[in-house]
Amino acid sequence: MSEKVQKVLANAGLGSRRQIEDWIRSGRIRINGEIANIGDRMTTDMAVSIDGRPVKLVKSLTKKTRVLLYNKPEGEICTRADPEKRPTVFSHLPLLRNSRWITVGRLDINTQGLLLFTNNGELANKLMHPRTALEREYAVRVHGIVTPQILSNLKQGVKLEDGMGHFEKISEVGGEGSNRWFNVIVKQGRNRLVRRLWESQNVQISRLMRVRYGNITLPRNLHRGQWQEMEPLEVDQLLASLE
Repeated sequence: MSEKVQKVLANAGLGSRRQIEDWIRSGRIRINGEIANIGDRMTTDMAVSIDGRPVKLVKSLTKKTRVLLYNKPEGEICTRADPEKRPTVFSHLPLLRNSRWITVGRLDINTQGLLLFTNNGELANKLMHPRTALEREYAVRVHGIVTPQILSNLKQGVKLEDGMGHFEKISEVGGEGSNRWFNVIVKQGRNRLVRRLWESQNVQISRLMRVRYGNITLPRNLHRGQWQEMEPLEVDQLLASLE
């Protein structure tokens, strides 16, 4: 049975659907020698090349879905290579054959904490898709005076350059004076959303760490720069929860 190109290639672990759609628009993918277009369909026995290089497809039914939890340090970027030679999160991950690790969302260079990777592009797509609306929880240390009005603004909604944004929940968890810790929850994967919301209230973030993505929590014993693989049963439960 044929399926859309981006779905087949995502199932093969070549990227998320969104990434593959971008590659198709850029003319980087050929199916049986022809440049692929958005909306084209294919089967897993067709010849595929990306940037002129042949790709071996791994059928999703025979490939074990894997998920890694990585504790990202500050200073690392979430791209595979960087012209400025900055350290990248991919340099710490185990090698994969006939597949590649796909990031579930991103963290900016100054944000640390939980970052998920999978070899299943469909799973990555579901975890990131706005329809799923999974919670992302962050621990934030802020510098500045945080008044009840500011907290109210951040919960009710603030107009940003790319539309309204808000925190689903804000909890004060420690600190004193102008240096205080809060835990905040968002359901959108927009770029630097947590930072921009606080900065809209003239409050600066001095430390930002993601501690939870959906039901997956950053393990306390997972040190910065280290990864931990989810057990097969945990992966099965995650897949079932997203059906």
